[in-house]
Amino acid sequence: MNKLKPTRLLILLISVILFAQSCTPSNEAERWKKQADRVTIIRDNYGVPHIFGKTDADVVFGLMYAQCEDDFNRVEVNYINAMGRMAEVEGESMLFTDLRMKLYIDPEELMEEYEKSPDWLKKLMDSFADGVNYYLLTHPETKPKLLSRFEPWMALAFSEGSIGGDIEQISANGLARFYGEKELAMAEETADNLFTEPSGSNGFSIAPSISANGNALLLINPHTSFFFRSEVHMVSEEGLNAYGAVTWGQFFIYQGFNENCGWMHTSSSADAIDYYLETIVEQDGKYYYKYGDELKPFIEKVIMVPFLQGDKMASREITAYFSHHGPVIREQDGKWISISLMVEHEKALTQSYMRTKASGLDDFTRTMDLKTNSSNNTVYADADGNIAYFHGNFITVRNPDFDWSKPVDGSNPETDWKGLHEVNEMVTIVNPGNGWIQNCNSTPFTASAEFSPK
Repeated sequence: MNKLKPTRLLILLISVILFAQSCTPSNEAERWKKQADRVTIIRDNYGVPHIFGKTDADVVFGLMYAQCEDDFNRVEVNYINAMGRMAEVEGESMLFTDLRMKLYIDPEELMEEYEKSPDWLKKLMDSFADGVNYYLLTHPETKPKLLSRFEPWMALAFSEGSIGGDIEQISANGLARFYGEKELAMAEETADNLFTEPSGSNGFSIAPSISANGNALLLINPHTSFFFRSEVHMVSEEGLNAYGAVTWGQFFIYQGFNENCGWMHTSSSADAIDYYLETIVEQDGKYYYKYGDELKPFIEKVIMVPFLQGDKMASREITAYFSHHGPVIREQDGKWISISLMVEHEKALTQSYMRTKASGLDDFTRTMDLKTNSSNNTVYADADGNIAYFHGNFITVRNPDFDWSKPVDGSNPETDWKGLHEVNEMVTIVNPGNGWIQNCNSTPFTASAEFSPK
């Protein structure tokens, strides 16, 4: 057995404390130090942090500190990108990549969501920010590119743990062309691919009836670059005991296992995004779109996008347009195209964290009932011998008279979403007779041989 090497967060040089306190309010620094007192990080011989704390919030504090120890740069860059601020670091070529994020990520709105969040989740978000800030406090040699302080609400900007969230389905190049910056469109073709990673994953679950040891088995084979996620172990006195992969900067285990069950995700082909053709009418310098027998005004939102120009900061003011379907992202044959997708920051973060503590299949299914894991399938196994597969998790109720594989007529009210399908209405497989489930980012109709959905 590998000998564990314990380290305490409290081992700090006096000089570091004195320097940091000169830049940070003393009461805040003292509060962070007290929370660090309640956290122990033990790294095994492979460097994996095993994080122990009294409460879940304490463990989140330690998790963020450990992630920053390992790779603060990736933590920071993930949030720079998630908040639409890459152009402030990389320059004007990232301007419309940032606009894409800013169509959905508004700091003021996220602050309001944070304030309205349940107390237990606010405590986790507080500890998320405090853990990063405590690391920066005690490591003045770390020089952030942009984010010298993290705030709790930022956790809501990055609640998607897969490689490509739904927002990245929007072409930054298309935005550049639509919003009048054709000279940047070619540059954006390159910028669109800046964060391209290997995509997809493979998942296999084996029932006890065909396993050698009589237990259910789960194989998690993520297809990412080697350093895309960190590997961690989180333990609290509030029932948290989970091990697995965490995307840099997030405080939940994206795929892994606890004492009761394990879960993994593959890329889903379930249709979670729709495009609408908006018929435009201009009157008195204002833009409207047809909807049934009426004209509805576009919501206009002025978005400021700062960008680095040489060694100075400049900014571009862009007026973005929104129909009730969503933001306008491009033009096609004289009509504007808006996009509808899942936008539930607080619910998505809640689901991502709660599955980490699921006690079994029923409990795990309740987390799926939040219906925000929109871009992923889920392969599951548990200690009770259950295996399961969930195809997608955000499936809208649509009128079947329309061809949803292409943009639909936004002027027809019948194309509006009619709510969401419940999990028991979605394609799922539970304990198939063949005793195994596989998904490699593929159709569910081959997931369990002859026991696959028909």
